[in-house]
Amino acid sequence: MKNLKGTKTAECLARAFAGESQARNRYTFFYEIATQQKQDYIAHVFDETAKNEKAHAKVFYDFLIKGLGSCDIHVDAHYPIELGTIEENLKAAADGEHDEWSSAYKEFSEIAASEGFPEISTAFKNIASIEKTHEERFLDVYDKMKSSTLFTSDTPKLWKCRNCGYILESKSAPAVCPVCKYPQGFYEVHSQDN
Repeated sequence: MKNLKGTKTAECLARAFAGESQARNRYTFFYEIATQQKQDYIAHVFDETAKNEKAHAKVFYDFLIKGLGSCDIHVDAHYPIELGTIEENLKAAADGEHDEWSSAYKEFSEIAASEGFPEISTAFKNIASIEKTHEERFLDVYDKMKSSTLFTSDTPKLWKCRNCGYILESKSAPAVCPVCKYPQGFYEVHSQDN
């Protein structure tokens, strides 16, 4: 890979690394709130996404190391500071993911391509597609919480307790698991792919 020194691509990578790192920590804080409220499935969504954000940060960091080596780099950008209810955190997370995939990473990909860094451009495009699925997942959980349908369905579904593995077919997850006595927040819709 050619040197990144003095390029806008290096600035984009640094901003993306910082943004992913901060998102990871925000999602870890959101995970803690969901865990405290015994909402294990939602905590899992935040935790899994935090791990994805760490992986994205590593991709951007590796490009910086390859293209710049060890150095200091200035990052000037805005990052959200937020912490609220589970619903507020889901909405904030969806909004942040939307900004990443629809605006920031699209622009960063174009800059990298114009400066002759096709591999970096592709990484921004690929990670943008992941951020879009993150937004969709956060919005799905948010909408189901708002409409009180996170643990109910119009048709019978397989519900799995994330603690003990108990599976039942029903239109709703039980308020308390009949096996391990964990609360409803530990249930998720079971898929044969899980």
